[in-house]
Amino acid sequence: MLDVHYPKAPKIKLVMDNLSTHSIASLYRAFEPETARRLAKRLEIHYTPKHGSWLNIAEIELSVMTSHCLGRRIPSIIELAHELSVWECVRNQRQKGVDW
Repeated sequence: MLDVHYPKAPKIKLVMDNLSTHSIASLYRAFEPETARRLAKRLEIHYTPKHGSWLNIAEIELSVMTSHCLGRRIPSIIELAHELSVWECVRNQRQKGVDW
């Protein structure tokens, strides 16, 4: 993607969670050493905190939505949209949050 979408950018800033594959070492597993080194020099990686990853928050919310709303067969896309809309309104009114 660096070569295709950002060929002229000298440095690309990435914000990533701490998944084990999100490292410069993964470039060396995917590419020849010369290519991996060239790409790595163009990346500036910033990691989200391990204890407060936004991905964890999204996963928590999706889990709650699934247990509250999707634990049964919903017969139509219209009814699904309605169910999710009602759930979202109630959830937002209760102002549920996550402690980072």
